[in-house]
Amino acid sequence: MKVYISIDMEGIAGVATLDQVVRGGTGYARAQELMTHEANAAIAGAFEGGATSVLVNDSHGTMDNLLHDRLDPRARLVFGSPKAQCMAEGLTADCDVALFVGYHAPAGAPGVLAHTFSAHFGEVRINGARVSEAEVNAIYAASLGVPVGLVTGDDVIGAIASDVFAGATIVTVKTAHGFSATDTVAPSVARELVREGAARAVADAASLRRPVTALPLTLEVDMPSPVAAELGACIPGCLRTADRTITSVLDNAADLLGLITVLYELAQGSENARQVLTNRR
Repeated sequence: MKVYISIDMEGIAGVATLDQVVRGGTGYARAQELMTHEANAAIAGAFEGGATSVLVNDSHGTMDNLLHDRLDPRARLVFGSPKAQCMAEGLTADCDVALFVGYHAPAGAPGVLAHTFSAHFGEVRINGARVSEAEVNAIYAASLGVPVGLVTGDDVIGAIASDVFAGATIVTVKTAHGFSATDTVAPSVARELVREGAARAVADAASLRRPVTALPLTLEVDMPSPVAAELGACIPGCLRTADRTITSVLDNAADLLGLITVLYELAQGSENARQVLTNRR
């Protein structure tokens, strides 16, 4: 059985502040350790549940956060950015189940470090509804016939996942007390919960309903500035439908993730340029 794991950082137990999730912060190194330990817990659980191979995709920020020399050697690792399929890079149709570890609430929701792909995006919507990264990545997984078997993170993404992913195992390792505040279980407890959840999800994978992606997909992304929206409108197939909103109608899920990745880079670049001007003395 082939298992795919996409792991983020904001939904890891013991992580709640920007200082922890941004490279260069004094808490970042510790957050790397916590993330690596939860990755190992998910890997161990996957093999206990019957996996014959596990592929892990480092899906946070620069996507090179996991401590490779401490990662369970039974798993292979995809890392680095940008990646065309972003948080779902490496997921293929021969995977039996996808596990989403360390995930978080979408931009606009009251979860820990809530955002959707980019901290610079105001909101991301598909077919008019606000979506989380888990939902977007699940759309891509569904296009390949791969079900989501596990979602771990805070209580906000847990509630969303419970509504969206029928039959999936939901593991809540912390409760949101604000954007950068949380009530979390101990990391050791979280690892056991993640391990047990992964084992259960993989063991039950055959019973999960094989999802189908309904097409077309109308993507709306609220960009950080009018200039970023102007630039986004230069992408073929994209329209500027509001002062800061880019809209595109897509006929496949691969293009959905690819466009989000390009808009992410565009938003990042435009905000970096603005900050240089703002900070000029």
